[in-house]
Amino acid sequence: MYKVKVNSRYSFELNTVNDQIKLASNDLDLDVTAIKEGQFHFIYQHKSYNAEVISEDAADKSLLIKVNGKICQVKVEDQFDMLIKELGLEGVNAKLALEIKAPMPGLVLGLNVEVGQVVSKGDSLLVLEAMKMENMLKSTTDGTIKKICVTQGDKVEKNQVLIEFM
Repeated sequence: MYKVKVNSRYSFELNTVNDQIKLASNDLDLDVTAIKEGQFHFIYQHKSYNAEVISEDAADKSLLIKVNGKICQVKVEDQFDMLIKELGLEGVNAKLALEIKAPMPGLVLGLNVEVGQVVSKGDSLLVLEAMKMENMLKSTTDGTIKKICVTQGDKVEKNQVLIEFM
């Protein structure tokens, strides 16, 4: 389940299990066809639309999409983002974090840091593939990498420590 916000105005839910899209709890009947990588055609309420992904920020979970010539800013929240908001942890002071843990089970696709490297809050640390999506894990604090507990290709479990800070 994903919550999608377009231009900070329109919100809808997307359930990828059954390809269901809901706007204000009502099913949206869309006929979507992928033309090629990053380009789609869809029909909604008997009108034709062409959509193209212009840019993607996987770390921020946002996209710039052009729909029939108009640019739209799209922000996606997954189940983990929603859980963090629900638990009220969105504004927790990240300076207390001394380690990065896996938010979900997955596969380490790549490491972007090394032991001893100084990182800033928001720097990309590693890429974790989970549920057929690549997730960029970012530093929640300023600090120095003390230990990297995984290597590329490792399978990890939820809450497994991936990286430790000094």
